[in-house]
Amino acid sequence: MKRGGAMKYLSMLGVLLLVVGAVACSKSRAKPLVPLLLESGVKPQAVTLTEQGTQAYQASQFDDAKNYFSQAVAAAPQSGPAHYNYALALNVVGDTEQARQQFMEAANLAPGDKVIWDSPALSPFGNPKSTKVYKQPAMGPTRSGTVGGQR
Repeated sequence: MKRGGAMKYLSMLGVLLLVVGAVACSKSRAKPLVPLLLESGVKPQAVTLTEQGTQAYQASQFDDAKNYFSQAVAAAPQSGPAHYNYALALNVVGDTEQARQQFMEAANLAPGDKVIWDSPALSPFGNPKSTKVYKQPAMGPTRSGTVGGQR
């Protein structure tokens, strides 16, 4: 009986360790990047385009998502989440320079938005408050009329 009790104890201990390990691993795993909802007050057209872009993004139709999100940015150019969503799609299709610009624009338009500022999607592109360029600068003027985001 002692042996049976010890085996049962070890089995229970093994199961407990597996559960603890699974929980620990799931918390350290990065959250998947998902498009954001637009803030209230933006044009309904921008909201509709964002919904269509989100559906395309979630279906891994990234070129379609990029097009929808681009149109949403045109309809709501002052929306940080619109720029963020566009940047996500640009990044997935490999246009990292334009994605960097859009991530920076999103952060600048949404200074208090922790989701945007703390996003792992934004971190490879540096601190938006910094004037340092982390990737090759753009060859043409940005929306602010500066070259490469520098003043």
